[in-house]
Amino acid sequence: MALSVSRTAPLIKEALNYRSARQDMIASNIANADTPFYKPRDIRFEDALAHKAADLQRKPNSSLKLAQTDANHIPLENEKSSYKPTVYFRDGHMARNDGNSVDIDVETTEMSKNSIMFNALIQASKKVGANYKSVIEASQKVN
Repeated sequence: MALSVSRTAPLIKEALNYRSARQDMIASNIANADTPFYKPRDIRFEDALAHKAADLQRKPNSSLKLAQTDANHIPLENEKSSYKPTVYFRDGHMARNDGNSVDIDVETTEMSKNSIMFNALIQASKKVGANYKSVIEASQKVN
């Protein structure tokens, strides 16, 4: 059994992974700013994180399991696996003469917002770790 620091630690880890993927996607958009007919992409992961948070808040045995009464029955797929981030094309920007619709101002703004959120998640992760560290250090002083 693995030691769980907190219920939010897996959520923070997942959010960091999604933020990292979004940063890569925005960087790809900027790199393709001169590619003809390129459409900027983005990633939406808020719904996946909301479902992950709801799963973390549930008690371990709070869901009713489906009975499989025969070995030939098709097993139920894991519902959690369907909650994945979605990649989409960003619309609403005027395409240039070459068909490219990357707006550098939008991309750099989105990159800045994403970086701020990534750094906030790092700080939250450090704070959770610092709380446990202070408890461990305080318990060592008592002995």
